[in-house]
Amino acid sequence: MKKDSTEKLAQATAAKSSPRSTKRLQGRLTIGLDLGDRSSRYCMLNEAGETVSEGTVATTRKGLDQLFGRMPRSRVALEVGGHSPWVSRHLGRLGHEVIVANPRKVRLITQSSRKSDRLDAQALARLARVDPELLSPVRHRGEAAQMDLMRIRARAVLVEARTMLINSARGLAKSCGERLPGGDAKYVNESLIEPLSEPLRQALGPLLAQVRSLTEQIEACDQQIRQLAHERYPETGRLMQIRGVGPLIALTYVLTVDDPTRFRRSRDAGCYAGLRPRRRQSGGRDPEMHISKEGDPYLRKLLVQGAHYILGPFGPDTNLRRWGLRLAARGNKNAKKRARVAVARKLAVLLHHLWVSGEGYEPLRVSQPPVAAAAA
Repeated sequence: MKKDSTEKLAQATAAKSSPRSTKRLQGRLTIGLDLGDRSSRYCMLNEAGETVSEGTVATTRKGLDQLFGRMPRSRVALEVGGHSPWVSRHLGRLGHEVIVANPRKVRLITQSSRKSDRLDAQALARLARVDPELLSPVRHRGEAAQMDLMRIRARAVLVEARTMLINSARGLAKSCGERLPGGDAKYVNESLIEPLSEPLRQALGPLLAQVRSLTEQIEACDQQIRQLAHERYPETGRLMQIRGVGPLIALTYVLTVDDPTRFRRSRDAGCYAGLRPRRRQSGGRDPEMHISKEGDPYLRKLLVQGAHYILGPFGPDTNLRRWGLRLAARGNKNAKKRARVAVARKLAVLLHHLWVSGEGYEPLRVSQPPVAAAAA
């Protein structure tokens, strides 16, 4: 019959009368913690690599306090996930060294043929004990930055919900042989269904009423984002010197990166956003591959939107635009798409450079001949 994990740990720690137990507990512990939604599995190793204790703990602050609160400073390894930000901060406040592993880089765990919570916790503990760099550690942003970023995430959810409602309304009207007028999403409201038939107006009226309500909430979020960027993150002003980078892109960039000194050079910012091409070189082969799409997908999406504006008909004449138009003018039918991704990558690098250097943005710093806008 299995004993409760907390009781088992207490017995192992209190077994001072046993010389063998005392020897096993000597030195610093390394703990692998496989996070779950309700409970998490842990595995404790001593300096000799012997398993000291295994069990489960509730994925709550109270549960973590009971297990880790009175424990001496230990090394705790866990995978990145929904609970990892607050768990890593909480364990750090308890005095432990926390390593957040990137599961995409640890195939020993993600692609194991014998995958279970218990084995994952063991693997995390053993990798962290040997060399933490094997886990490709991830740095979580601070608590204040995460709370501010939640406003941007909430706005993104509202925009997705509005888009879904508008597309549904257009699809329903089309199935009846009628069409809703086109236009910007922020101008979609009940007035658009006036030319439609009466049955269709009654059916689509509630949908467009919700669209109007969502638009009002999105505009309120935009106002909060502008105010937040101005009052608490003045560095966003340097980033917004670039036409095509507004408060939303600038604040998302600052909050996602959190600490600009995490990059040794600005070029690493493009890799961080997942906009660098993958590479699989072997011998004389070096095939051209798609971008890695690592990092934050929403930041990458906003950077591509900024690049789309820069290369579009309303984009200002800059070195970045001229360079992107040259890429778009050569190659096959996918050249324009690749040019947008390439400009987005350069935009990520440029934003980081402006952030850390404090320099003013010079749109035409490097003298280059202009390119016809028709190439975009």
